[in-house]
Amino acid sequence: MRTKLFAIGTNCALGLTLLCTTLSCPAKSLHLTRADYEDRVQAAWTAQIAACLMGFQFEHKVASVQWVDSYPKKFEAAIVDDDWYYEMCAVRAFEKHGIALTVRQLGEQWKENSCGSWGSSEQARFNLAKGINAPECGHPRYNKLWWTIGPQFSAEVYGLMAPGMPNVAAKLARELSHVNGFAEGSDGAVFVAGMVSLGFIEKDPRQIVKKAAKLIHPSSPYRKMLDEIIAMAEAGKTAQEICDMVEDRWHIEYPATNNAVPNGGIVAVGLWFGEGDFLKTVNIVYHAADFTDADCNAANAAAVIAVMHGSKCIPKNLVEPLHDRIVDEEMGRVKLTPPVDEKISDLARRTAVLGGKFIVANRGKIKGEDISILTQETVTQPAELFALGDLMAFWNADWKLERAGFGGAGGGLGNMRGITLLEGDTLVTWPRDPVRGVVLRRDVKLGEKATLSFSAGAEGGRAWELEVYANNKRVFRKLIDASTQPVGDRVWEDVNIDLSKFGKQQVQLRLYQRALLADKIPGNAYWRQLVLKQASK
Repeated sequence: MRTKLFAIGTNCALGLTLLCTTLSCPAKSLHLTRADYEDRVQAAWTAQIAACLMGFQFEHKVASVQWVDSYPKKFEAAIVDDDWYYEMCAVRAFEKHGIALTVRQLGEQWKENSCGSWGSSEQARFNLAKGINAPECGHPRYNKLWWTIGPQFSAEVYGLMAPGMPNVAAKLARELSHVNGFAEGSDGAVFVAGMVSLGFIEKDPRQIVKKAAKLIHPSSPYRKMLDEIIAMAEAGKTAQEICDMVEDRWHIEYPATNNAVPNGGIVAVGLWFGEGDFLKTVNIVYHAADFTDADCNAANAAAVIAVMHGSKCIPKNLVEPLHDRIVDEEMGRVKLTPPVDEKISDLARRTAVLGGKFIVANRGKIKGEDISILTQETVTQPAELFALGDLMAFWNADWKLERAGFGGAGGGLGNMRGITLLEGDTLVTWPRDPVRGVVLRRDVKLGEKATLSFSAGAEGGRAWELEVYANNKRVFRKLIDASTQPVGDRVWEDVNIDLSKFGKQQVQLRLYQRALLADKIPGNAYWRQLVLKQASK
């Protein structure tokens, strides 16, 4: 069990002492005028909005096969979307608490502004309402969608506030993304924030992708995916060949359309092959694959291009219809508190003011209109890993969970029931591989009169097959069947198994969830109160 790697984070501040730690690499300087910095920040805000609005038509749908260079409908202002709303609220939190903002304080800002309309962010909102504060509200113990895209699409702001300082941006992204994600989810935030920061100092998008990838530990699935992309690209593979690999290899592992890992790979491919051009980059993303989070991916990539080139790189027909405004009263079915009516230019100016504070705190200088930044070479962060089997540390540490799958729940497609999570005192499982199924395993020497008891549940309209083995002997088999029950209901079966015939023996106990059923729709398995009672004379 990798306790150090997945322990719930603390509310330690991202203060000056932490941020100003010097790195063992020679410092180089980036010189900007205040006007140039603000222009590139405003370009990033505008670019992610524009790319997202163009990409809505492909979000969780089939990919584009035509060139896209305009909005699919008329806009009088930018609407509010989660791709930028959570960043707007992060700016408010920094303004309120200063650059030593903690993730718990960010969580309080989320409650104040009603953040969390979909995905892991919605789960964070539910948790915050229950009194589960950040960072716990984003942790796998409480947030079933911790591995999805929420942290990734709301991380550009950390790179904007740390221009040319990718390690500062990555540290902000890692800590603060725990409000709505963890491990792979937070890795996506680190990658995006690092790329935006590097966009201020790098002229080649390929170098930006390579250097930002190094911020993530090599043991992370996210980093492994990026390394595969880079290796294939350097070997001469095409953008489409690489996107096909990402989908075939990584989207199978993370089936939800709003996953972080394969969607992050599409962002990387768009930037690698987009040649620094706004429209070419986002069109690679729109074209990459069917049923992805295309709008979020395009927004991430577009923000990087924008900080590289400034406002001039965004086509005027995408800028002018927004009228420099973001206006909305709700997002999804959530009422925004307060309603939003802001100028994009004002948001950019406020972001740049905060960025100036980070620059000075990290040994940069601002004199009048001149800004001097001590830039950084990327340094790999410590690993932040969480395997689905690690959930057992919070449910029943005597047993091992094997072959569980992430499933598809939480994506943009309905009727996807497969998922593995903790739901209070209930373990919910779905198999990564439907042929071999999920198994709960325990090796134990039994007492003379041992019994195994637990409750097994199925959700309305679904079923699964339960098998229990003691060594090679199957001791129980039953269909856990709720197929005739209304959706939303749950059927429970109490299971009690006498193991006395195995008394005083070393035994391996195995509890299987089988999902290959002849005439039923398979669903999640629900497990609770798993107890092995040892009784001896």
